[in-house]
Parts: sequence; C-alpha cells; structure tokens
Amino acid sequence: MFLELCAIPSPPGQERAVADRVIAELDDIGLAWDEDGAGAIVGSTMGNILCRLPGRSGEGTPIFLCAHLDTVPASGPLEPVVDEEGIVRNAGGTILGADDKSAVVVMLEAARRILAEDRPHAGVELLFTPKEEVGLLGAYAFDQTRLEANFGYVYDQAAPIGEIILGAPTQKAIAARFHGRAAHAGMYPEEGRSAIFAAARAIADMRLGRIDDRSSANVGVITGCTARNIVPEWCSFDAEARSRDPKTVGILVQEMLDAIGFAASTSDCTAETEIEDTYHGYTFTADEPAVLLAAKGLRRAGYEPTTAFSGGGADANVFNERGLPCVNLANGMTDIHTADERIAVADLEAMVEVTLAMVEAARET
Repeated sequence: MFLELCAIPSPPGQERAVADRVIAELDDIGLAWDEDGAGAIVGSTMGNILCRLPGRSGEGTPIFLCAHLDTVPASGPLEPVVDEEGIVRNAGGTILGADDKSAVVVMLEAARRILAEDRPHAGVELLFTPKEEVGLLGAYAFDQTRLEANFGYVYDQAAPIGEIILGAPTQKAIAARFHGRAAHAGMYPEEGRSAIFAAARAIADMRLGRIDDRSSANVGVITGCTARNIVPEWCSFDAEARSRDPKTVGILVQEMLDAIGFAASTSDCTAETEIEDTYHGYTFTADEPAVLLAAKGLRRAGYEPTTAFSGGGADANVFNERGLPCVNLANGMTDIHTADERIAVADLEAMVEVTLAMVEAARET
C-alpha cells in the first residue's frame, strides 16, 4: 500500500488520485467516510476526508489521527523501491513521499486491524487533509467541532520512533516585490534602476538561518526580470521567519521589513510587501494527558519515550491553536523533502503497533 501511494503524484492541490485510493481502502475495510467542501476553499482537488470508528467499550478517551495526503512537488519520476536492507527509497531521484504517506498507511492498517481483530476501543477518528505542505490549508478549512475525540495525533516528524514533540513554532511569511527602472544593460545602464540589486542588498542585510535554539529565518524563492541584457525593473522574493517565541517572530519580521525598505530607498527603487500569518505555535508540558497517553502507548510497543521540540509546522499546529490538543509523534522518516528521503519497512510496521497500543491505552484512560 505504501509503495502504491508513493508512486502516485500528489503535490499540494492535486491530491485527488491519492484521496480516491484512500477512499477505496476505507470502503474495503468497511468504514463509512465523508468528504467536506474544503477543496473548493483551499484550491485542491480533494476536501478533508473524515472516517469514524465508533467506540465499542463505552469507556475511555476517544482520539483522532490525522495525516496529510499532499507532498512537496516531485522533481522527477516516482519509483518507490525496497532495498536489500528493508528501506523504502525512491529510485527516481526525487522525493519519496513518506511525508506523510507513511502516516496514511499506518492509520489505514491500524483501522483494519482494529476491526478485523475486534479490538475494543473508546472511539477512533481518521482525518486526511490536503495542502498541508503550503500552509496547513486543509486543516485550517476543516471544522474541528465535527470531531468527537478529546485529543489527537499526527505522525509527521522525521526522527526515530519514540520522540514526542512538545512544541512547534509560529511562522510568518513575507512576500516582497521591488520595482526599479528598465534600461539596456550595455547602452544605457546608468538610466536603469536594478530591482535585483535592491533585493540582493535587502537579503544581504537580513539575519538568516539558525537565529537561536527556538528560531530561524529564510529566503527561499527569488525571481526577477526577463533578460540578461536588461537592467531588471522588478524582482520578488519569498521569505519566512519562525520561532517558538511569538515575540521573536515579530522582531525578525520587522527586521526583514526594515532591510527591504532601506535597500529600496538606497537603490532608488520602491518595494511592496505582504505578510501572512502562516500558523501559530504551541507548547505542551510532559504531564498533559495527550502526551502521557502517547508515552504509555510507546512503552507498550517497546519504545522508551523521549521529548523534543520541532522547527517545523504540522496539522497539529492548527488543532492546538483552536484548543483541541494534538501531539506530533516521530515515525522514523529520514531526510524528508529531499531525494534521499526514506523510511524502513520495520518502522512502518512498528508505528502500527504503536497506534494500536495507544488505542488500547486510550480505552483505559
């Protein structure tokens, strides 16, 4: 199932084929599901898919599990293979898609086993979202009041199984566009005003990379003008700042805006900026119920829990922002978003056992 899903392209907004395969699997398991209208809202070919396993025990704590069906865009063919060491990789020289299709198949297999083995549980809900990789858009468009669960989990951290994420950052995005004046670069360069030069000056003045142990900043995309022999009249770049301290995010964003404004003025250009609140951060304590339940399940499955903080966002950010606790658990993915992305078959199987152990522990809570 994992190899099949990874072979299906599903960049943000184009998840329909994977969604249909997941729906077919839910039908085969015998589970009812529904799909909301979020696709039209966020610009995706699918909406959020929700599936519910009604509680059988009449006691305990209902939980939900969430995974996104999109991946970062692939830059080559998708040819997932299992090597001689039991590691799944993509032979096509681009991403594998373990982020987050590894979580998808774990959720489906756990649901199948709960029903096939008639396991008692307090209620389990499965949620599959689109467009997570471009701002958690599917989760933001989902009506979380439809969930009956007390709290939930995503498996969306590239680290060894056993790691529980206690916090993730707030992120703000900045889109900047510089306007200069076009001129022939060889005949009349003095008449031009280089927007690329202004953008480069702004970027050079920014604090980028690792800022401190909670914060980072980045300029990830830059585009400008149309030809080598034209003084560029426009240049745009996309930047971000993130931190587990919201005040630091604000400081970094203001520094970027100041750098943009100064560079534009000293280069005789103008600049326009747009700021987007991409997502908000959260922090758990180690003794909160959702964290304790995850630790209990991990121990039952043979893993000693550890805790860490993430530098990235996940659908968990959305639910925590809205007051519904959601914990991110590492699931063994490695080098996500790169051509070296991989995951062990053993880790896929292990996360099914972890899931079943958490479901069992939730029934006792």
